[in-house]
Amino acid sequence: MFVRKPENVNQQDMDIPGAKGVKMQLMIGRDDGAPTFSMRLFEVQPHGHTPLHSHNYEHEVMIVSGEGQVVGGTNGSTIRPIKQGDVVFMPPNETHQFRNTSNDTLKFMCLVPTHFDCGQGACEATPGS
Repeated sequence: MFVRKPENVNQQDMDIPGAKGVKMQLMIGRDDGAPTFSMRLFEVQPHGHTPLHSHNYEHEVMIVSGEGQVVGGTNGSTIRPIKQGDVVFMPPNETHQFRNTSNDTLKFMCLVPTHFDCGQGACEATPGS
C-alpha cells in the first residue's frame, strides 16, 4: 500500500496530435504494481481539449474541478456539459473528447486498464472523424 499526493507526481505535457493545453499525471500504474487499472489525473487549460479519438477499451472519468464538455457517441455526435463531481463512462470504441469551455482549469481522473496505459495519454487512439 502507498499514499501519494498529486503535487509529488511528475506532470507531462500531452504532446500528441489533437491535444491542446493538456497535462497528465500517472497517479497509479503498472510500475507501482497495479495489475488491473491505471489512474491518471488530467489538467486541461482554459479552452483546451484532449484529442478526438477512440480506443478498444473502456474508461471511467470523474471531474475533479472545473467545467467543460464531453464529446461522445457515433463520430463524436453527442455533446454534454460536465462539471465538478460528474462521472463519465466511456465504452470501448466510442469516439470521445474532453473540452474545457471555461476560463478555469478543468481537472479529471481517468481509469484505464493497466495494460493499455502508455503514460502519455491516448494509447492505441484512432482519430475521430
